[in-house]
Amino acid sequence: MSGPPPELPVVVLDALMPTAQRLVLNRRGSMVWDVESHRGRYAVKLGYPIEATSEWPAQPWTALAPAREGAVLYRLGSEEIAYGEWEHGTWNIQPWREGADLYRVWEPCREQGSSVEPRPSVALGCVEALAELHAKGWAHGDVQPAHFIVGPERTHLIDLALARGGRMPAGYDFPFRGCLVHYEAPEIARSVLAIGVAEATQPADIYALGASLLISATGWRAVEYPDDAPRPVQRQAIVDGKRRTVRVPGELGGLVEAMLSPAPQDRPTIYEVGKALS
Repeated sequence: MSGPPPELPVVVLDALMPTAQRLVLNRRGSMVWDVESHRGRYAVKLGYPIEATSEWPAQPWTALAPAREGAVLYRLGSEEIAYGEWEHGTWNIQPWREGADLYRVWEPCREQGSSVEPRPSVALGCVEALAELHAKGWAHGDVQPAHFIVGPERTHLIDLALARGGRMPAGYDFPFRGCLVHYEAPEIARSVLAIGVAEATQPADIYALGASLLISATGWRAVEYPDDAPRPVQRQAIVDGKRRTVRVPGELGGLVEAMLSPAPQDRPTIYEVGKALS
């Protein structure tokens, strides 16, 4: 979406009557705002379609993602959720989650020559957040370091637009076409290559969590491929099992290896991961 600096839609302004607002992100079909009002602090997400470029095909589904996430959060029993449509797509309002994401929290572990090991308590917080979702019969579908917000009291799992586990409003639903490839399980990559879509599952979430812990602790992706390789080439490397020989230092090492097992049935469940960390 090009043109003048974006503004919040009138429907959102009327709902929140902001006292302060800050644009946090505007890229690839999504805008996120940090909004303060007399009611509290909120994250506002706006979706708009991505037009085709020489590098990316058109992605109209991004316009629907905020409303779909709003519907997911509503089905999960979250409070203070609102969602709807604006002139370019859909929007949602949800409580702001205070904290830093997993990748930033473990930054000291990745510094050259660092002796700092990733804290299992931080990993456990991420596991507990994902376990809460799995216990309700859902799969997240887009687990990555940026989606774990490590707060002062607990870790929050955010960005549920791709989650699967319940019926969605037909007007806001769209097929699951995979996620950020760095964290995509082999079975997801294989299905996307074969038919263009896949099924988000809890075992695939486990793989993605293992890959998230690995890259956050070491700075290395689980699978080796060129940074600028096309998506199909990256996915084929995942399917072919081109794993790096990188281990997470400390007691997390063996657990992450198990989570990255190529076969879904060989990965631990989220409850087994939590038990190992406890």
